[in-house]
Amino acid sequence: MRRCYFDHNATTPVDPGVLEAMLPYYGPEYGNASSLHSFGQDARQGVESARRQVAAQLGCDAKDVVFTSGGTEADNLAVFGTVRSTSGPSRHVVTTQIEHPAVLNACEQLEREGVDVTYLPVSGEGIVAPDDVRAAVRSATVLITVMHANNELGTVQPIDEIGSIARDAGVLFHTDGVQSFGKVPTRVEELGVDFFSLSAHKIYGPKGAGALYVRRGVQLAKVQYGGSHERDRRPGTENVPGIVGLGAAAELVGADRDEENARVGRLRDRFERELLGAIPDAHVHALNSPRLPTTSSVRFDHADSEPLLISLDLQGFAVSSGSACSSGAVKPSHVLTAIGLSRDQAKSTLRFSLGRQTDEEQVDALLAALPGMVERLRILSPSWAGTA
Repeated sequence: MRRCYFDHNATTPVDPGVLEAMLPYYGPEYGNASSLHSFGQDARQGVESARRQVAAQLGCDAKDVVFTSGGTEADNLAVFGTVRSTSGPSRHVVTTQIEHPAVLNACEQLEREGVDVTYLPVSGEGIVAPDDVRAAVRSATVLITVMHANNELGTVQPIDEIGSIARDAGVLFHTDGVQSFGKVPTRVEELGVDFFSLSAHKIYGPKGAGALYVRRGVQLAKVQYGGSHERDRRPGTENVPGIVGLGAAAELVGADRDEENARVGRLRDRFERELLGAIPDAHVHALNSPRLPTTSSVRFDHADSEPLLISLDLQGFAVSSGSACSSGAVKPSHVLTAIGLSRDQAKSTLRFSLGRQTDEEQVDALLAALPGMVERLRILSPSWAGTA
């Protein structure tokens, strides 16, 4: 049985070329990158080369890239670092209801610290209105944080428009680019952002490595305390193999981004078109919104997503019932309820995310398997019987 992986938004396999770049730093190049001797300086060269590779994809100076342990730490550094570096009788943050938990939970913690947070709604197509952002900004607003591309829906937000609003208001602007990096243009000057978060394991690199772009001159309060690594912004001995892998992965996805996007987008579009034709009462969320070419969120009314996911897994198909970071949660996806879905509709949704390993044969196999599985689950559903 061929295993077919349709969960690239959760994580991606490490590319062989990326692994090859990392291996020396698990062996002969084992020095601490902060050491002054030759062993350390050899490791430092690997770190700084990776910094330049990431910066090239962001269109920024390498000195503006801060390495972290992943997207969550990068988000936390941007959110906490910005807000805690400001003072005043009141502080205010603007975000959306569909952010990743790395941002939402950070904002909830800020509320416990006395910071006021506005959680903006999104449309039924999963897009925040720039005018809503503009209206939410106050004199006390110190940060706007809106994700670039949503991990569940794939919707791409109007970041450049929001960036203009932030600049006009004199407010710092952070975007979580973990899903967008390597898939859509992410040149930070064009986006108008002060902070941009990214993660290696979403772009065929290793887990445990990420980065935060920080615009030159922006002040960040420390979130962790220790040494003066990463220009005194992120203490701790550098994860040299992971950082080298992040750099190699950034170069990999940047080399053929447009061609790969076109290929995967054609597969995704064919999958959705044929799926909607084969299964009644199936719905693609955010179908009319700008979306990542890799992502398809599909609702199968009257078919619970959990047994459907398990049935697919037993047949060799890996998919997701929502964000992997929220797996195990009993409550429905906050993203799906934010676009107006009921609890039952949210729990009837699967996410299919395609990647470099996805080919026509895998899509054909998935299209052949899904209709029968959905029909069998619906036969067992009292709500489906009521529609007959």
